[in-house]
Amino acid sequence: MAKPKKLNSFKAFYPYYLSEHQHPICRGLHYAGSTFVILVALYAITSNQYMYFWLLPFIGYGFAWVGHFFIEKNRPATFTYPFYSFLGDWVMFKDFLTGQLDKNLKLHNLD
Repeated sequence: MAKPKKLNSFKAFYPYYLSEHQHPICRGLHYAGSTFVILVALYAITSNQYMYFWLLPFIGYGFAWVGHFFIEKNRPATFTYPFYSFLGDWVMFKDFLTGQLDKNLKLHNLD
């Protein structure tokens, strides 16, 4: 999907976001990064080691950007839509965990 001119809502952004994550390995790297972010955040909270919060952006974006640069070979949406992209990561992760991702991919003709 070509990059739209301007997306003014997350509802309009999410189909574009999904189109930039069509390769299952790229999505898997996003899920791995999100999982590690949750685990490290929980560890930081339960161990009172709050310095680990500094790692979270590197963990989350590191996995995701490897997927974009080496698998999808596209530019992460984070650079153009940072807030929507961050939200898209978590919505896609939720859709994956709840079994809704395939439905959303089909809905937007991305399967």
